[in-house]
This record gives sequence, C-alpha cells and structure tokens, in this order.
Amino acid sequence: MVEKNVFFTAEGLEKIESEIEYLKTVRRKEVSERIKVALGYGDLSENSEYDEAKNEQAQVEERIAKLETMLRNAKVIDENQLNKDVVNIGSKVKIKNLLDGEEDEYSIVGSAEADPLEGKISNESPVGSKLIGLKAGDTVEIEVPDGIVKYEVLEISF
Repeated sequence: MVEKNVFFTAEGLEKIESEIEYLKTVRRKEVSERIKVALGYGDLSENSEYDEAKNEQAQVEERIAKLETMLRNAKVIDENQLNKDVVNIGSKVKIKNLLDGEEDEYSIVGSAEADPLEGKISNESPVGSKLIGLKAGDTVEIEVPDGIVKYEVLEISF
C-alpha cells in the first residue's frame, strides 16, 4: 500500500509529537496499571474491568501506530518557501461569501490538522482545495453540502 504525504504546519507536527509522547509515557502506564488491578479480581471470563482495560490498551496502541505512520509520511510546510501572494497550505485566508456578505477567516492545513471549529480547514476539503492557488481579489464558486457558494478572497497572510 502506498502511503500519501501528510502535510503539517510546524505547530501541527509539534502537537502530534506531543500526543505520541503522552500516549507512550503516561497513557500506556495508566492502562497497564488498570490491567494489573483487574487481573487481581480473579476469573477473567467474567471480568468486565479486565476486558475494558484490554480494549483501552488496544485503542491506545492503535492511536500510537496511526500517529507514527503520519509522522513517517509527514511533510512540514516551510512558510519561508511559499509564495505569499497565493493561498497555500499554511496560509490564513480571509474570504467573503458574495451571496450573504458574511466574512470568514480560515487557516489552510493538512487533513491531519483540520479542525473546522478552530477555523482550520483541510487542503483536501471542498472549500480548502478550491482556495489553494487563488490570489487576493479572486472569486470562486464552491459546491458545498448546502449548494453552490461564491467566495471572494479578501486577504492572505501567514
């Protein structure tokens, strides 16, 4: 299976590395302790605490493996090498909805960092992918779940 590059800002990469460190040093030990305590309860065939702890252990190990795969395929966006005049991964872009006049600001990030509630949209999302390569003043029509929206790029920053 060919794994694709996972794009990160420097901040996003740091968050992933911190999460891996936390999972390996803190969560693994906590789950291991829960398993030891549950083993002390005796008969494993009817020991729900043991089953829950083993399931949690599997989830922690699965998350570690997923994050480590992301790191192996990580490509950090170097803001110094980006064209500051166009929207790229790592850009902050202020856009205006030309249908209702509402303005929004988004950071364009790799899919692993996307968090729409924090204003971070993926370069692979419908909006993010259409904004990539645009300049301030450009307009674009984007198909979103509610229909087609027309945006104007007002400002690009980093």
